[in-house]
Amino acid sequence: MRPKRWTWRTLCATSRPAAHRHGMTSGDYAFFNIELFNSSSYGDGSWKRGDKHDFEAKQAYSSLQTITLLRTVKPEFEKFSMEVKSSVEKQGLNEEDYVNMFVEGFHDAILLYVLALHEVLRAGYSKKDGGKIIQQTWNRTFEGIAGQVSIDTNGDRYGDFSVVAMTDAEAGTQEVIGDYFGKEGRFEMRPNVKYPWGPLKLRIDETRIVEHANSSPCKSSGGLEESAVTGIVVGALLGAGLLMAFYFFRKKYRITIERRNQREESHIGKHRELREDSIRSHFSVA
Repeated sequence: MRPKRWTWRTLCATSRPAAHRHGMTSGDYAFFNIELFNSSSYGDGSWKRGDKHDFEAKQAYSSLQTITLLRTVKPEFEKFSMEVKSSVEKQGLNEEDYVNMFVEGFHDAILLYVLALHEVLRAGYSKKDGGKIIQQTWNRTFEGIAGQVSIDTNGDRYGDFSVVAMTDAEAGTQEVIGDYFGKEGRFEMRPNVKYPWGPLKLRIDETRIVEHANSSPCKSSGGLEESAVTGIVVGALLGAGLLMAFYFFRKKYRITIERRNQREESHIGKHRELREDSIRSHFSVA
């Protein structure tokens, strides 16, 4: 029997084991992290920092699944990665991370352009026919440095992703356990991988399930519903915004009036001085 309702929560915290310290990594919760730069920040051994928190962090990371860009095992990509790292080291930089999405994407973009350009030239067009070249890049699939690259009819690339999880809680080993292929909309679990969840890992409170199944539908506890709370918050924000707008408008209007009065007083003063000078001049002549 499965629960009829799931609870989603967003935890904003540092990568330190905050959830573990709140008792949320005992099996009742599953955590998903998104790391789209395909870096080693959440790769194998990322929990290990060589301090007193390593043991606690390893336990916390056993409940974490990280969604990242597709991690390939193609020999071509490994060779490409080593060449990029070697080139970076020659520049005096120390980079031990994976080849990130920008380097991989730039490589595949150049490759796609070359393929499209050759096809346009073979068709008798010029390299200046940019419209034809762009059309050749749409709605096609080609072999990129990390695997197949698929472009849709709008010129957007389908996203392929991997899920990284801890497969050995004792050793703290993290591996790719599954891959999602965007063009097919298909998710595949990798073979010969020990999954982080098992009969003893996903511990479900059976008493809560039975109680929920045998009871009547949940009734309101008398408190405000989520929609009502959202409406109140949005209304309060709008009200505050209107008050601030009125305040600044009134302040600006008052400053404008004061400046106008100052200019008028200055103009009147100058006019009065001119009249007095004119009268003095008239009487002196008389």
